[in-house]
Parts: sequence; structure tokens; C-alpha cells
Amino acid sequence: MAVRNLDAAPATLPLYVKAALPALPVVGNLPGVRHADGDVPDVTLTREQITTDGANLAAYADVCGFGLRNELPATYPHLAAFGLQLMLMTDTSFPFAPMGAVHLTNSITQYFPLEVGESYAMSVHATNLRPHPRGRLVDLVSRATVDGTLVWEETSSYLSRGARDESASADSPVDGLEAPAGTARWRLGGDLGRRYGAVSGDRNPIHLYRLSAKALGFPRQIAHGMWTKARCLAALGSALPRAYRVDVEFKKPILLPGTVSFGADLGERETSFGVTGSKKPITHLVGRVTTL
Repeated sequence: MAVRNLDAAPATLPLYVKAALPALPVVGNLPGVRHADGDVPDVTLTREQITTDGANLAAYADVCGFGLRNELPATYPHLAAFGLQLMLMTDTSFPFAPMGAVHLTNSITQYFPLEVGESYAMSVHATNLRPHPRGRLVDLVSRATVDGTLVWEETSSYLSRGARDESASADSPVDGLEAPAGTARWRLGGDLGRRYGAVSGDRNPIHLYRLSAKALGFPRQIAHGMWTKARCLAALGSALPRAYRVDVEFKKPILLPGTVSFGADLGERETSFGVTGSKKPITHLVGRVTTL
């Protein structure tokens, strides 16, 4: 597999423009815009010597509900991976255009907590393109290392909706898991997507404003799935072990502004949790923490 190293984080705004082009009539079929209909690209994108910006970390902690500590939240390295993921998905060698792709599941394994002052390397590659009952599914695998030691790993699975294959597996890491009863209510403002987008770089229009979300088929803006996962981990707080794996499946989107309920079932080796509607029986997210 070829390796391409980047000297700095990719600028996400030009990548979002690039992501939108394949959806445009006529333009989407032009050479250099249309995506290949083959396998995943045989390339790994990397960055070296990534350091944590203290102001960005503080803003992230504030919007997600974490306290400030000397260790990074397990979801924070996703920010360094995200630009590489978007760069990979917007390349025309990727098997489908990213605009309209659905983030179905996310699994993070924290082998060792990253400390605020540590520098680390990040790599991202795509793998396991496969049929799904609603189209095709692909995994983006991200890995963080410190001095060559793997400390953090993430698998994000994205769905490209298309020809249905009812015989295919839905392939969820939390298959069959039900969200525990909600015990805490979260009131989410209409600006949540803009606040999280500002600290994460994920400025997908579906998260920003009512009009931009409506243009892409949503009644109004929706919360980021990775914000929801981060907020759940922040709520679990001291119940989280030092080394663990956390798997989530994103179900129904959370419309903003809105109110949702969070619940958790704490266990000795496993903790299940979920986010549900505060008034309607809707599951937005279900997840599990497993101690390593």
C-alpha cells in the first residue's frame, strides 16, 4: 500500500467544495470529478508530529461536556483523523462520492490515553468495501502512534445508499443492543452544530443551519454523530476505564434545537449507553464501552 505523508492538516473547506461537485448535474460526470466505481484506494494518508492546541482542546471540552485533564478525551484524536478521512473520501479513486454518505457506526479503542503535551502520528486508510442491505459500506481505519507504539485506533463505517441487497449483513458492532432508559435530559441549542463544527473542522452543511440542512433533505440542522458520542463519554466520566473500546451505532439523527435523554447501564467489564428521544420512543445512538 502506498503511503502519502502530509506536512499539515488538510484545509476542510476546499474539500467540502470538492465533495459537493459530484452531486451537481453534468459537472458530476466530468473527468476529475466523477468517482471511480471500483475498490477502495490503495493508499494510506499520514501526518507526523501532531500536537494538541490548548485553546482548541478547551473549546472542544466545553462544547462536549468534558472536564479539562492532562489526558485527551478518547474522541479527541478523531479531529486529527477527520481531515485525512475527508481528503481520502473526496479523491476520485474512492468508490463513491462522500456527499450523502451516512456515518453508520464508529468504534474507538484507547490502548493508552494520549497526554496533552504528547506528539503523535496519525494514519488513515480505507478497507472492507462490502454490500449492505441499503447499499455499500466501507470502513475508514485511523491509527495514532507515539514513537511507533499504537495508542489509539478508530474504525468509522460509512454507507453509500444504492441498490439494496437484503441478503447482506447490516454489520453493526453493537448489533442487538438496546438503549438503556434515559435518566438525564440534554437540551441542545440550534447553534450546537456550528459550535462543534468550529472546533472539529466538520462543517458539513447538514449540521449548520436550517436552510443548508433542508437543501440536503433534512427538516432542519442535525447534531454531529461524533459530538453525540463524545457527549456520552463525557457523561460517563469517571466510570470510564483507562484502556477501553467504545462502539456506537448512529440511529435516527438529532434535530436541532431539541431535547434528548441519556441513559447508561454500568457493568464491571461492560457499560451500555444510549441517547433517545425525550418525548417520542426514538433511538438516536446506542453504544457499549468494553474494558480492555
